Amino acid sequence: MLDPRLFILNAEIGFNAGDMIVQLVMFVILLALITKFAWRPLMNVMQEREQHIATEIDSAEKNRQEAERLMKEAQDELKGTRQNAQKIIEDAKQTAKSEESELIQAAKADAERIKESARHEIEQEKERAVQALQEQVGTLSVQIASKVIEKELTVDEQEKLINEYLEKVGESK
Repeated sequence: MLDPRLFILNAEIGFNAGDMIVQLVMFVILLALITKFAWRPLMNVMQEREQHIATEIDSAEKNRQEAERLMKEAQDELKGTRQNAQKIIEDAKQTAKSEESELIQAAKADAERIKESARHEIEQEKERAVQALQEQVGTLSVQIASKVIEKELTVDEQEKLINEYLEKVGESK
């Protein structure tokens, strides 16, 4: 009878095709079981993970592009706001210059009007003073003439009388 150890180990016989076929069949069965229960589920999980990572990458890229777009819009809006502020400042400066010029012109016109009014008043006062002086001179002339007529005066007396009346006129001013 054959020794069962020899059949299992087959170390003494050499190359045994039966053992090889059994081992090959076992390997194929093991490979089929691993493929069905481990490899396919593992590949499905790997594909799902790959799809999830790809989706996350796409989402991150879209978020990055959206953030860049928003940042560019914010920068453009800030630039526009700065330009508007600069324009407002320039407009305010122009308005201030215009108002300053208008105020200066109005002040000059008021000053000129006040000068003209003062000149006119001075002229009126001068005319009144001349008229008053003419009236006084006329009155004094009449008085001198009446006194000269009343008495016969010498040349010295006439000059003295005229000087007295002129002094009265000077004091009454």
